Parts: sequence; C-alpha cells; structure tokens
Amino acid sequence: MRKSNKENIPNLFSAGSAENDARPLADILRPQSLDEVMGQEHLLGKDGALTLILESGHLPSIIFWGPPGCGKTTLARILAKTSGYHFETASAVMSGINDLREIFAAAKIRLKDGIKTLLMVDEIHRFNRGQQDVFLPFIEDGTITLVGATTENPSFELNGALLSRCKVLVLKRLESAALEQILQRAETHMGRTLPVTKEAREMLIAMSDGDGRYLINLAETIFAANPKNPIGADELMKFAQKRMPLYDKHQESHYNFISALHKSLRGSDPDAALYWFMRMIEGGEDPLYICRRLCNFAVEDVGMADPNAVHIALAAKDAYDFMGSPEGELAIAHAVTYLATAPKSNANYVAYKAAGVEAKKSGSLMPPKHILNAPTKLMKEIGYGKGYEYDHNAAGGFSGQDYFPEGYGRKEFYFPKEKGYEAEVKRRLEKWRGMRGKK
Repeated sequence: MRKSNKENIPNLFSAGSAENDARPLADILRPQSLDEVMGQEHLLGKDGALTLILESGHLPSIIFWGPPGCGKTTLARILAKTSGYHFETASAVMSGINDLREIFAAAKIRLKDGIKTLLMVDEIHRFNRGQQDVFLPFIEDGTITLVGATTENPSFELNGALLSRCKVLVLKRLESAALEQILQRAETHMGRTLPVTKEAREMLIAMSDGDGRYLINLAETIFAANPKNPIGADELMKFAQKRMPLYDKHQESHYNFISALHKSLRGSDPDAALYWFMRMIEGGEDPLYICRRLCNFAVEDVGMADPNAVHIALAAKDAYDFMGSPEGELAIAHAVTYLATAPKSNANYVAYKAAGVEAKKSGSLMPPKHILNAPTKLMKEIGYGKGYEYDHNAAGGFSGQDYFPEGYGRKEFYFPKEKGYEAEVKRRLEKWRGMRGKK
C-alpha cells in the first residue's frame, strides 16, 4: 500500500517567510506528495496506473511522456521518496556517458547495502539510440530503476530495447482548473493575492499553455514587481513575452497537426481547418509543406467532385511563392477554406488503387489490336487497327468499343458519387453504359 509522507512534509503554502527564501518559487511550491500533484488524476486516482504501481510494492522503470511543466520530474522525486529509493538525477542535455557510469557505480555500492536507486533522466530522448543502450544492463540487473522524462513520442525517439523494459505513462497538459489551483497555492504561500485583474488572471493562465512551472515563474515576477494597482491584461504583456505554442515541425506535432488539418478538411469544417492551419503557421511550419498537403487533399478527397480544387491548391502555392510571408499565408488560408467547403469524393482515389491492383494481376496482356496504330504494312496485315471506330464519327460521339485486352472482359473501377461536378460525370457514365450494353 502507498505510504503517506504528510507527517514529514513541511507546510510550504503558509504565509510567513516567503520573501526570505532564496529558492525559486517553482521549487518552493513543488508538490511533496502524490496528493498534491495537480491535473494527473488519470494516473493518481483510485484505479490510476501510478496508484496501482505503488500499491503493488514493485516500482518498475518508467518513461513519463508529457508536455513541459506537467510534473514529470516532480512525480519521479515523489516516487523515490514514497518507495524509499535513493534519488539521482541526470539530464541528456548536460550529462554524458561517463557521468552515467559514475551514477551506476555508486548505485551498485548502495545496492550492496540494501538501498535501491531511482535514476531520473530528463530529456531522455536527446540521448541517441546507441547511448540509450547504456541503461539496459543496469536496468536488467536491478542496479537502477530508471524514470525517463520526455516531451517527444517515445515510439519515435526511444529504441525498442529500452521501451520494452519500461512502462510508458502519459501525462496531460495542465487544464485551467489545475493551473488556477497552482496559482492559489502560490498566493497562499506568499500570503497575498496576485495583483492582477480578473481579465489578466485569465490571460495569465491561458498564456501558460498547460505549463505549471511557467505559470509560477511568471507569477513570481509579478509578485516581485509589487505594483501599487492590479495589473491589467495589456500591462501583463510587459511582464511576459508571448509564449509560442508547443510545436516541433520535425517531430510528432508536425504529423499530429497536419493529420488534424487533413481530417478537418475531409469533415468539411472550415473553422477547425483554419485553426489547425494557423497553429502550424504560428509554430513555424513551412507554408509550402502545407501547400503540398493541400494539393494531396484536393486530388485524394475532393477529386472529381470539384476538379477545380487542385488548381486552387496549386494557385495558393504560386501566390505564396510570389508574395512571400505574411501576405502569402492568406492565399493558403483561402485554399483551406475552399477545400473544406468543396464537395468531397474519393471515388477517383479508390478507382486508382483498384486499377493498380488489377494491373499487377493482369501481367503482360497487350491492348486489343483494333486500337493499335499500324504504321507498317506488316502491322496492317496482322490486324493492327482493323475494326477501329472513330468516336467523333459515331452517333452521339460514342462508339462503345472494348478497350481492354482481348478476352480479358470489361472491368469497372470508377464509381462516381452524387456530389458536385461528379454527379454530372455519373450521369454521363450511366448513359454510355446503356449505349454500350445495347451494342
């Protein structure tokens, strides 16, 4: 069962000597028990993964995956304290393999005395895959229990051998309610209310973007300024540079956001599509990458329902090339709105895939002789071009001849939908199908 450490924890949220403590406020307010951790109820509730792990009495190696400021390091500290482990820290940014070997050697000595070591490695994804292998034997023989923290998807950034030895737990970005509780803790500790207006307080929480550490650091700056009057929303910007939304155009966000944009377009939601488009632009995504994906969407998801869609997408790319940023992004936004509101059909995409499968199955079958050109006497003698009907001379401009390989039989791949321009195409094909049947 999980043991409570509350009786040994000082009350960090009482007023008093707050101004005399030299430590950063974020460090002072760091939770000391699992009960004080905010916003991770899915892990810490009655049936939460961490609750069950601690109740089992066995602490496995863990990878905490979550955004900055959500409590990864704090949880590692609390796990070590609750489980009676010696706590060591390392950072993939600051530490090398030699530093790790020293930690492993010290851990082996402690283990002989019956003391287990929990090694917390921050930014563990920054170790390359070869460096990550150094942990494996020491996890295997129980020298250390590893707790790695990463903001990147472990599936992409950690090697399979390390992942197979660790339990991956996903931490959530802190919601507004959790951030408000953290702000109230800071106020309790400081013994006074944060001197901001209601509007500025809401803006402060929004600017934190789910990062509790950022929130406390900014609150500490405001407390230190000690303004005579509450700070308003406009004045708040003097205390904080605008925080860029979390987005890495080379990692998982890149793929998650373009997927969100694509599916919003497919779902005919221009508002959501524009939102994800702007999230990518604000995150520094290459606009031409977005243009390429819009062209892909135009031919795959709009297709023949609006053949003009691909031209709009290409025009957006050309306009961006011509005008540059920021005016060029407006042209891309125009394409986003057009594609989201266009009729959708994947019939041509499905036909393309089906025809590809059939082409592979059919091998080396030749076209029927009547549709082959006969530039030589020999080719005419063996039947090339014989019986070909020139469609422009046929009734209705349609001959109804067979263009598949001889004896292969007629195949159908393209089934247009009753959407946009494709509805007219469907009517034409049904008409020609009837004429072909009569022939």
